[in-house]
Amino acid sequence: MQDPIIYGQHAVSSLLDTAPQRVLEVWLQDGRENQLSRRLRARYAHGSVPLHVLPRERLDALLRGARHQGVAVRATPEEAVDLARVLAGVGRDTLLVLLDGVQDPRNLGAVLRSADGAGAHALIVPRSRGAGLTPAARKTASGAADSVPVVEVANLARAMTALSAAGVRLLGTTGDAARSVFQTDLTGPVAVVLGAEDVGLRRLTRERCDALMRVPMLGRVQSLNVAVAAGVCLYEALRQRTPGRDPAATS
Repeated sequence: MQDPIIYGQHAVSSLLDTAPQRVLEVWLQDGRENQLSRRLRARYAHGSVPLHVLPRERLDALLRGARHQGVAVRATPEEAVDLARVLAGVGRDTLLVLLDGVQDPRNLGAVLRSADGAGAHALIVPRSRGAGLTPAARKTASGAADSVPVVEVANLARAMTALSAAGVRLLGTTGDAARSVFQTDLTGPVAVVLGAEDVGLRRLTRERCDALMRVPMLGRVQSLNVAVAAGVCLYEALRQRTPGRDPAATS
């Protein structure tokens, strides 16, 4: 596996906070000084990790025009979390997110950010039919990629079957559902299932859901961006799981 390149202020800072031992090499933009760049210079001044200070043009070329915010690191691959570990950890408060064919890595990163904020335990994605944890996804996640495991599965339908067998309710999001997310019970072990930006849930994915729910749309726009929809669903789950919530909300 190729060593991942992580860039952006929040993503690099999170890596330093959570797993500094993974850092193999550092690049900084010449003339761009901030708290993170000073921290990196101080930490690696002794030469244990190569630290390069480059003009912006060279850093842009190295990262192929990515919006790096003046900092990037090469890191060892993180330990993979597989579905078996997720299944073994299913409990009464388990909250998961499944993405069915979401292609934009920035959407994946934004979903991760909401998942972290709402206390979700993992994000599950198909290995070959959607975006993976790319540098762009990491940057958008603003550090959430280090707190919410991303589990890649070979077959999403089989993964859903295994989750159901472990007691996880699979709640799909679709615009034609009879009940809204605010009328749906999101307590207990739950996985929120969201489809691709253009076509939504595939038929096989939809058929494996225990129930369907929609995000109410009162204006002219027919649907939300998948990352925004994920945020709505996850924070409704958080609201329902918070002590003192209104019990009539899911009646």
